[in-house]
Amino acid sequence: MKVTYKLHVFEGPLDLLLHLIDKAEIDIYNIPVKEITDQYMDYLEQMQELDIEVTSEFLVMAATLLSIKSKMLLPKPPVMENEFEYDDEDEHDDPREELVRKLIEYRKYKLIADHLRDKELERSLIYTREPEDLTPYMSLVQENPVRGLQVADLVHAFQKALKRMNSRNEVAKIRKDDISVKDRMREVVDVLMEKGGKILFSRLIDQDPSREGIVVTFLALLELMKVKKIVCHQHKLFDDIVIQAKEGEEFDGFTADEVSY
Repeated sequence: MKVTYKLHVFEGPLDLLLHLIDKAEIDIYNIPVKEITDQYMDYLEQMQELDIEVTSEFLVMAATLLSIKSKMLLPKPPVMENEFEYDDEDEHDDPREELVRKLIEYRKYKLIADHLRDKELERSLIYTREPEDLTPYMSLVQENPVRGLQVADLVHAFQKALKRMNSRNEVAKIRKDDISVKDRMREVVDVLMEKGGKILFSRLIDQDPSREGIVVTFLALLELMKVKKIVCHQHKLFDDIVIQAKEGEEFDGFTADEVSY
């Protein structure tokens, strides 16, 4: 009957040593090198029997264990009575010290790696989604309409409101025009007859430069153009308007009775 061996996969020789130490429940600070070395060599032999390639780092560790084992088997030199004839540190150096230091450091990083692996497993069980706009679910906060205003601003606004109320209480006075459009039409006709049938608009309004007089004169000219008594033109853009009696038109007996304003 064929027997199949299943070996654990170790990341390196230190990982294998820690496994052997933990399995045998051995104090890492007091490693029985002979026992651990024998177990380590047995594991390497099993790897070779199963045609598993043994990497160089495992072989280096095997040589290190054999070296430590040989040093541990050597008899210790006798203790000298004269304390000045030997170096205490050199005589009592433990050949396992460096190996123990490496194992302790490796165990520390291995525990950290296991902790991070567990965190990665926990995080892999959490599913997330893309962030969404939560603005529609937020409660609307009414903005303070008087935010940032000072007492002086309120006093100034109150004063403006009072002035506005005073202006609303003012009574406007409407007075009747001193001259009607009908009368101004007759005056324009009279001036044209005096000036030979042609006059400039600026000369015409010089007679009454008030705002009412200019408006009435303008309306009178429009009415005269409407009844085809005069024509108006300019020699160039923005030039003074020339008012001229229409050719062949007689002003004798002219009346503006059809104008009612």
